[in-house]
Amino acid sequence: MKACIIGAGPSGLVTAKVFYQRGLPFDCFEKGSDIGGLWRYENDSGLSPAYASLHTNTSKTKTAFSDFPMPEDYPDFPSHAQLLAYFERYVEHFGFRHTITFRTEVVRVEPAEEGTYDVTVRHRDTGATRTERYDAVIVASGHHWCPNWPEVPGTFDGEVMHARDYRTPDVLRGKRVLVVGAGNSACDIACEAAYHARDVLLSTRRGAHVIPKYLLGRPLDLWLTPFTARLPLAVQRALFRLLVYLARGNQRRYGFPVPDYPLGAEHPTISTELLPLIGHGRIRVKPDLRRLEGRQVHFADGSTETIDLIIYATGYRVAFPFFNPAFLEVRDNYLPRYLHVVPPDYPNLYFIGLVQPLGSIMPLAEAQAEWVADLLEGRAGLPSREAMWRWIRREDAWRRRRFVPTKRHALEVDFYRYLRQLRRERRRGRRRPPRQALGKGLKEASDE
Repeated sequence: MKACIIGAGPSGLVTAKVFYQRGLPFDCFEKGSDIGGLWRYENDSGLSPAYASLHTNTSKTKTAFSDFPMPEDYPDFPSHAQLLAYFERYVEHFGFRHTITFRTEVVRVEPAEEGTYDVTVRHRDTGATRTERYDAVIVASGHHWCPNWPEVPGTFDGEVMHARDYRTPDVLRGKRVLVVGAGNSACDIACEAAYHARDVLLSTRRGAHVIPKYLLGRPLDLWLTPFTARLPLAVQRALFRLLVYLARGNQRRYGFPVPDYPLGAEHPTISTELLPLIGHGRIRVKPDLRRLEGRQVHFADGSTETIDLIIYATGYRVAFPFFNPAFLEVRDNYLPRYLHVVPPDYPNLYFIGLVQPLGSIMPLAEAQAEWVADLLEGRAGLPSREAMWRWIRREDAWRRRRFVPTKRHALEVDFYRYLRQLRRERRRGRRRPPRQALGKGLKEASDE
């Protein structure tokens, strides 16, 4: 028997690499024709939100996997094409490409007897389906692919699209464009529109703290270290607020609203261009939408604008269409998991990369994969179901204190704090009796 890995994006790749090095038997299924997930521009899986101008918001130093640094000639913030090339070299270097089955979609995952799962896959070329039983299922299919559409009263006669489907500025030229949202994609698209569209409006419900990619000449995330992450939260916020102020001054001076929560209480909106473009009048800021009427958009402040194209950069819903909702359902983007990986009530089911860190996901997915490999090798065990649920309740309470309690932050973690939690759990897990050993008998694994 073996494990099933769903997805060959960054999280699926690092999981496959770790399992391959450990000698754990597995199948990895990828809907698209090649690796990369969301970082493969125009991925034929139909799930990638990458646009032509996309670059990382985390530096190459903090984004790379631990045993495979990015090339020195890469810029601080690589493009999607450079990151994809990095993944391709990663797979070639560690030699596990043959373990991935491409153009094969996982259409159903159902619990079977004694903690196993029946996984049904469909080949996209032939339409043929087959079902196989697995000892464990590792979900690494990402959470930036299912668009979240806001409910706005009325009807709009112009063009409408979600940021997931935006690719190039051709669709913007000569149009009056409204971008809805204040996250990273919204800011990127609004800034690009400022150079191509006839008029650009950016609608935000309550604003955001906009942080430049560089603070005093250093990439933003290089200021975040294991040491600073251990400082009291109030001290962290004060130091970060000072750095951001020195880099860009008072945000209100540019004409962009400052939210009513402190800097660091939300997932960061990172943009070097947005505030200057607002200050130059190239982007006009509007409040929340109230109603649509033909080509007219009515806003919360009573103003009305004529718009040709609305781009909803309103985030994504966490969705796993291969699970029956009666078995497992995500509510408001929240799925309770021990250490953000293990659902206590579903043995041998694991989620890799299903977090939204203040930092890069990739090193955290790597640490998660190493821990799951420990469990499947029989080197470590999990706490009791009751202990896992206690941890989940404590972590959920911490998250609601630490971040704005919205569904946008349902997956939020502090990078270094979470990394410490995973490393601590790996140490503790080795002192617990293992529950499963993949590919060999439990007794044999326990005797090693």
